[in-house]
Amino acid sequence: MFRFGVDYYPEHWPEERWAIDARLMQEAGFNTVRLAEFAWSRMEPAPGRFDFDWLDRAIAILQEHGIQVILGTPTASSPPWVMAMHPDAHRVLPSGLRVAYGNRRNYCPTHAGYRERGRIITQAMAEHYAHHPAVIGWQIDNEFGDRCYCEQCRAAFHAWLQRKYPSLDALNEAWGTVFWSHVYTEWSQIPVPLETAAPFGDGSHNPGLALDYYRFMSDQYVAFQREQIEILRRWCPHHFITHNMMGAGYDRLNYFDLAADLDFVSWDNYRRMQWTFHPEVRPSEAALSHAVMRGLKQKNFWVMEQQAGAGGWQIVSVAPRPGELRLWAYQSIAHGADAIIFFRWRTARFGTEQYWHGLLEHDGRPGRRYAEIKQMGAEIARVGADLAGSEVRADVAILLDYDSRFAFQIQANNPAFQYTSHLHDIYQAFHRWNVVVDIVSGNDDFSRYKLLIVPALYVLPEETARRIERFVRNGGVLMVTPRTGVKDATNTVVNMPLPGLLAGVCGVEVEEYDSLPEGVSQPLTFMTEDFQNGPAPHARIWCDVLRVHGAQPIALYTQDYYAGKPAITENIYGAGRAVYVGTFGDGELYNALVEGLLKRAHIQVEMSTPAGVEWSVRWQGERPIHFVLNHTSQKQQVNLKRRMQDLLTGNALESGTVELPPYQVLILAAQSTEDETSVEKPASVYEG
Repeated sequence: MFRFGVDYYPEHWPEERWAIDARLMQEAGFNTVRLAEFAWSRMEPAPGRFDFDWLDRAIAILQEHGIQVILGTPTASSPPWVMAMHPDAHRVLPSGLRVAYGNRRNYCPTHAGYRERGRIITQAMAEHYAHHPAVIGWQIDNEFGDRCYCEQCRAAFHAWLQRKYPSLDALNEAWGTVFWSHVYTEWSQIPVPLETAAPFGDGSHNPGLALDYYRFMSDQYVAFQREQIEILRRWCPHHFITHNMMGAGYDRLNYFDLAADLDFVSWDNYRRMQWTFHPEVRPSEAALSHAVMRGLKQKNFWVMEQQAGAGGWQIVSVAPRPGELRLWAYQSIAHGADAIIFFRWRTARFGTEQYWHGLLEHDGRPGRRYAEIKQMGAEIARVGADLAGSEVRADVAILLDYDSRFAFQIQANNPAFQYTSHLHDIYQAFHRWNVVVDIVSGNDDFSRYKLLIVPALYVLPEETARRIERFVRNGGVLMVTPRTGVKDATNTVVNMPLPGLLAGVCGVEVEEYDSLPEGVSQPLTFMTEDFQNGPAPHARIWCDVLRVHGAQPIALYTQDYYAGKPAITENIYGAGRAVYVGTFGDGELYNALVEGLLKRAHIQVEMSTPAGVEWSVRWQGERPIHFVLNHTSQKQQVNLKRRMQDLLTGNALESGTVELPPYQVLILAAQSTEDETSVEKPASVYEG
């Protein structure tokens, strides 16, 4: 069953309204509702006194209307009595200040008392709902989580370090504490990396200490989550367990680790928000987040919060245009979502999120947004069976590394460099070609891919380097970008020429590098036509000055003291080849490289679409299901190479030009077995 539903807060509304809401949900085609993730004070109004009667009645009404329920453990936002009982459970900021009560996600994930209260409410919920026929699964907490720097965390960090390092001598050696005479002689001397430690208030801690602390804090949230998971597994073994993450942009937790204990990943997909106050929405940003979420467990995911209206706390974002909510939801499905749960049902009349708009208005009226999603509900009823069990497949993978991400937070190298932006610039180039890309970790098996992209793998463990070397030696095509191989696992600079452990695979050494000031760039000259697509790209932010050792130059710098030196090289290694890109450049640089990389990897791309029109595919066995999405406000045209069926309408579409209205979607499949078997590649269905 494809899950289609909404996040609902019955505790916000009079009980006599609940049946009206359930009827409207049923009419919209909803079969699933998330409840209770912010209802701790209603479920446990005082320590040990539980009240689930109101929630039972709400679930019963939903069940009468054919709707099943996901319950959220409520530890993201605690009642005042919990924090009054444990005032030192408030999270401490990097400045050393403790947050005050009044928002959410303000707790320390290490605090023993808070974690105990979390276990108590989780067990009470699990016992009560273990056998309820309408309850199908659980969401742990909500959108983990920010780092804490309190004394409880410091003590737990010391214990974490003692498990990791066999002795203080080993720790001092790993961190290089001889620098500035910071050699520790007692575990208790080790600080947490407060930003007040430096005379300029910018942190500047020992990089080894800071990276280990960021790893530790990520592990604390994993442990916090695991405690609740273990309770739910014990009491509710037939229920699924998930957590709603925050996409590609969130960089405070290692999402690969957080996902490991879950049955599947969920995430919260908001395309136009108060902090990005502009009407433009880049479809590649959502596509990248979908790819990251799909990659965390190498399987399909849920969207637990799909945008339902304008977002905002203090400021109201630009309203989604007619058709955009449906479009964004179908984009989620195209990239691997097996459920769409809209946030939220009705716009709140009180509280911080009064302007975080739901499908219904403040006064409960079903308007334009509700009608749009009701239309989608009828469509999902038609296509849900086609989607069930289908998957996304890719020949290209991008390696995402959270240790490198954390290390760049400690030392950005250049103020203009942003790891997430770099990842997106590369991903966007493939997205423009409608090439499906998987996101992988350094621990994954690369052998199923033809092309592997390794962006700024700053912290490079030996085992990951061996996997990459084996991938290329066995015939894979590799692209590496600057600041790869700079550090070992302790965040110490390697004692070898860069790119460190990958220098042999890439056939180059970095003689030196130039960190460019803001606004400075230089054009690159390409020496081979198959790597030049569009305007001449520019080198920006960073320039590695390369010495080749077997590699052949692809592009040269044109200015400064390294004019004429290689900027991009290609090296034949074993049965494969490695392209080293010595500058971060801009989007045009990766656009220039993609076509040549795809040719070298023998990845055929025969289809193109107009700018702003996205194509993606899910596979039902060997049957491709094609999604064509017009993200623009203008009519667009695509050319079908063969007769197809539009699964949303049931209509047959003849080969030739098909017009796609603004913000509209086609879901297409071959009409006959003969048509199906003739589709060798999903990318060959259309031509631009």
